[in-house]
Amino acid sequence: MVSNPVHGLPLLPGMSFKDFTKTAFHRSQTLGYRNGYAIVRCPTVGIGGDRLQFNQLSQAELHELANKAPVLTYGQPKQAPPADFIPAHVAFDKKVLKFDAYFQEDVPMSTEEHYRIRQVNIYYYLEDDSMSVIEPVVENSGIPQGKLIKRQRLAKNDRGDHYHWKDLNRGINITIYGKTFHIVDCDQFTQVFLESQGIELNPPEKMALDPYTELRKQPLRKYVTPSDFDQLKQFLTFDKQVLRFYAIWDDTDSMYGECRTYIIHYYLMDDTVEIREVHERNDGRDPFPLLMNRQRIPKVLVENAKNFPRCVLEISDQEVLEWYTAKDFIVGKSLTILGRTFFIYDCDPFTRRYYKDKFGITDLPRIDVSKQEPPPVKQELPPYNGYGLVEDSAQNCFALIPKAPKKDIIKMLANDNKVLRYLAALESPIPEDKDRRFVFSYFLSTDMISIFEPPVRNSGIIGGKYLGRTKVVKPNSTVDNPIYYGPSDFFIGAVIEVFGHRFIILDTDEYVLKYMESNAAQYSPEALASIQNHVRKREAPASESERFAFTSFRWLHISLLKGSCVDIPTVSFLFYNSIYI
Repeated sequence: MVSNPVHGLPLLPGMSFKDFTKTAFHRSQTLGYRNGYAIVRCPTVGIGGDRLQFNQLSQAELHELANKAPVLTYGQPKQAPPADFIPAHVAFDKKVLKFDAYFQEDVPMSTEEHYRIRQVNIYYYLEDDSMSVIEPVVENSGIPQGKLIKRQRLAKNDRGDHYHWKDLNRGINITIYGKTFHIVDCDQFTQVFLESQGIELNPPEKMALDPYTELRKQPLRKYVTPSDFDQLKQFLTFDKQVLRFYAIWDDTDSMYGECRTYIIHYYLMDDTVEIREVHERNDGRDPFPLLMNRQRIPKVLVENAKNFPRCVLEISDQEVLEWYTAKDFIVGKSLTILGRTFFIYDCDPFTRRYYKDKFGITDLPRIDVSKQEPPPVKQELPPYNGYGLVEDSAQNCFALIPKAPKKDIIKMLANDNKVLRYLAALESPIPEDKDRRFVFSYFLSTDMISIFEPPVRNSGIIGGKYLGRTKVVKPNSTVDNPIYYGPSDFFIGAVIEVFGHRFIILDTDEYVLKYMESNAAQYSPEALASIQNHVRKREAPASESERFAFTSFRWLHISLLKGSCVDIPTVSFLFYNSIYI
């Protein structure tokens, strides 16, 4: 038997007393059933019915212990960091509330309307609590529309308060700068936003209509007696149906006239005619699209209307007996419009089908109006004037700014710095010209010739350049087809005529002999034979005169080496004798 200890005494032998009043010492039931399931219950009393000490806590105490147990173990919990601050211009960026409204405007100076209703859109910008009022633009309204009030914060009263989105709702009036706007509705985004903020929206209203605008929509009453011809039916039937004709205006008979092409449009909806110009690239004309604006063309005028000032006033039906119609425009016929005679030579497929269905005309062939171009005129060069080369002078006839004639680049590169030199004498009846000697230089790269005369002292003739580098024409060639001297024309004994002066080739240099040997096919047998005779003369023993010249020069050379005094007449005598020999 278990004894109960007295409060305040230790649980030691002799410190506890038995309870003789207890007679039941069974254990409490801990197993139960609920809804057919076994449930284990915690015992609340021990053996003998004594309440267990560790289960004596109330539900509130247990809840407090359950909540404070982590605090006792881990300390006070850390507070969660506050949410990041988002400014209004970021949170409400591009978020705008839109309200549909209208205001009434008085019209005191009109007999047809006393007031007008102007529909507007009120925009509220959440990012900075600004507002703007914009009126949709109506075409041909005659009223300055668009932005009525630019974006700004609008005052609500005289105390300086501004309108807030909480002040806006459907079915209310707001006054802005003396004008009262009645809000009738809002868009879906505005409705969702205001409801999310706890604002109860009023039911939407219908937009008020302008009475004058509604009056304009009604059809006007007509007081004209209807005719048999229904113009409205013609307009609805032939709307956007146009006959297209291709025509020409031949004005070549007049001064500076020409043949020009045009496109004639005939509008079936109102029997008007339009003439368009056909521009070509680089035709030198201003790009005007129309020759004649769209209008009705009179065909037969009244006799008294011939002097009608059509340039000032428009022609009416009173001055015209007959107008041009679609049956007057036939392919292959001419018609006069405003003083110009146009010849129609073709039309488009729609026009052919219309004439076939309407008038039964099936034969509308295309007429060839193209003119054959005259044969090109053969370009003839003017006669040669004798200045410069023929090829160079002819460039002035080919272009306004002449260019140098083309050169044979391959020939110039292959024969660069290759020059054939010849010694020649002037054939002249004048005795002073018999002793003159000239050096011919033939340039193989350009086929040009230059003549140089070695200066001789006391001869009375100034030496130097006799002829600049140029091409020399043979005497028997024509001006239209000039033939120039070539390397094959130069050989010993040949006569070269240069601008009326005749020269005889006397000698050549060593390079000419090598050139003739390597290019023997270019030369005639006479030229090769002259060179062979010249070489044989060189190899023959020297003559008396040559020996005299050699001895004289040797004596002069030895005298100068020894320092002997030689007078000038002696030197001149020996020098000129050697030249003449």
